[in-house]
Amino acid sequence: MKVVQELIAYFDQGGKLSRRQLRRLLEQHSVATDAPTSMRGLCDKVGAVFYFRVTGVTEGQLWGTDIYSGDSTIGAAAVHAGLLKPEETKLLRVTVVPPPEKFPGTVRNGVTSTPYGAYPHAWRLSAI
Repeated sequence: MKVVQELIAYFDQGGKLSRRQLRRLLEQHSVATDAPTSMRGLCDKVGAVFYFRVTGVTEGQLWGTDIYSGDSTIGAAAVHAGLLKPEETKLLRVTVVPPPEKFPGTVRNGVTSTPYGAYPHAWRLSAI
């Protein structure tokens, strides 16, 4: 599964796939998987891209705004970022990014993220 996602990410980042082609590939249950609770253990390589079916939640650990700590809850971050509503499910792109010096906390879309200092891993979400 990881190799298939890496291949899709390669073509996506290189502009070789249209949004329509990408969505069609990911909607096949054999390519995009359900999101894990957090990105813990998946943030080792900055620039790595994952495609997950994410369900929005309003509860869960969340540190940061727009860029979230590696152990933040993906579904809560999706609602916080305005990409999903609670209990809504969509395909989203998760990109591992360099961690900021600190993670600011904010309240958005009914979800509160807590500020946090330095953390070794970070990621951001985007729509497909």
